[in-house]
Amino acid sequence: MKYIFITGGVVSSLGKGLTSGALGALLETRNLKVRIQKFDPYLNVDPGMMSPFQHGEVYVLDDGAETDLDLGHYERFTHCKLSKFNSVSSGQIYEHLLQKERRGEFGGTTVQVIPHVTNEIKSKLYAASKDDIDVLITEIGGTAGDIEGLPFLEALRQFALEVGRENVLFVHIALLPYLKAAGELKSKPAQHSVIKLREIGIQPDILICRTEKPINDEMRQKLSLFCNVERKAVIEEMDVEHSIYELPLRLSEEGLDQLVVDKLHINASASDMKPWEDITRKIISPSSGEVKIAVVGKYIDLQDAYKSIYESLAHAGIGNDCSVKVIRLDSEDIEKEGAAKYLSEADGILIPGGFGDRGIKGKILAAQYARENKIPYLGICLGMQITVIEYARNVLGLSDANSTEFDEETKNPVVSIPSDEGMRRGSYECELLDGSLAKQAYGQTIIHERHRNRYEFNNDYRERLESAGLRVASINPKRNFVEIVEVKNHPWMVGVQFHPEFQSKPSKPHPIFCAFVGEALKKASK
Repeated sequence: MKYIFITGGVVSSLGKGLTSGALGALLETRNLKVRIQKFDPYLNVDPGMMSPFQHGEVYVLDDGAETDLDLGHYERFTHCKLSKFNSVSSGQIYEHLLQKERRGEFGGTTVQVIPHVTNEIKSKLYAASKDDIDVLITEIGGTAGDIEGLPFLEALRQFALEVGRENVLFVHIALLPYLKAAGELKSKPAQHSVIKLREIGIQPDILICRTEKPINDEMRQKLSLFCNVERKAVIEEMDVEHSIYELPLRLSEEGLDQLVVDKLHINASASDMKPWEDITRKIISPSSGEVKIAVVGKYIDLQDAYKSIYESLAHAGIGNDCSVKVIRLDSEDIEKEGAAKYLSEADGILIPGGFGDRGIKGKILAAQYARENKIPYLGICLGMQITVIEYARNVLGLSDANSTEFDEETKNPVVSIPSDEGMRRGSYECELLDGSLAKQAYGQTIIHERHRNRYEFNNDYRERLESAGLRVASINPKRNFVEIVEVKNHPWMVGVQFHPEFQSKPSKPHPIFCAFVGEALKKASK
């Protein structure tokens, strides 16, 4: 069993998650079985209650765990199927530790950071090591020197001694800033972040340098000397030009995967990069033109709030061998100035999930515009509920139709909370009905999709809505919840209660996204 620990220094948002995923992808090309986990030093138990403006999207796993968006990168780049055990926060560590203390499991001893907190952290590493895998990659959130991250780094230092230093690889990612006035890259910030690690007893084996400019031999030699890292282990990681899915190719060119297998003494086959070359070719030089997809949301100003949506659209572009241009639209702008001003040039319209009533009117106007102008449309979670509300108001004639999330006193609650059901999180079975666009896209009857919703389609209105032309295309067979709705007199207008973006990969684009972008491509080609 081999372990790779990935740390970061100087600044946050260096791309540790992307690098972890790309490294996992490289090791998989060598037929190694990989698992990736994330240690987050923040005190929240998980990101479920955190604002998208602060932390980006909440990524949901099959078992319902609400996790950091980096786990999305892990699943998109690799074949890993992750669970709650792959996402660990300080909040979870301290919560579990204090519960044990209250139960008297420590026999009255003083509970301390060392050894109790560090032992709890190490237990998560041992738990993730039990299955038949070759390499466990663990990303540590935050930056070297953060006070809340110190227990995690200390636990890693101890763990390396316990399992043998020959079985552990420390990879440190640091920024090499380019100073325009000086006309050169500066290595001092990277040097100081390595110093922080060495103070706690961790010597990086590999230094990955995030940079906007190429690193010359002189800079590599300088970093090798001052950071005590072999020159060949100083890896350049420049910003990729077209897509994050170029990253495995760029890191392979730097020899990262060969360096890892050599240093960990792993007997691995040669890498096969052809799948990633094919993906990159379709991104850089698509053969089927471009589509414009308008994403109408309420967290548009933050790139990471809809990270999986954007990535899934890119995957669908790969699947259709076309380029996808995303037009980000704030639903509140549509409320103020109307849908036509913003949506007239769109080949497809997508309304993502969300919570709260801010911007809802703009989303309803966007759905109405898509329906009336026959523009391919995909509504996800809240977007599906918007589809139902708009149809009930403007086609069925229930002008006050609404969700009880937005109006608890509405006389026509076409979306509501089932009395005996709480939040649905994680994977649920969905049965696709014959004659539906969804079944045509999936090519099968039973699917499993990830959910994160409390409000549901109100079945009391199902018969009336269906008689007015809204097709129910999928149900949850155990609870008879409506999972997919479609507008009949429309080329392609689909709303899904689940989050298909959480199961899309560049190597396996999600069927719903592929069908949606395919229909948008037809419109763009007319």
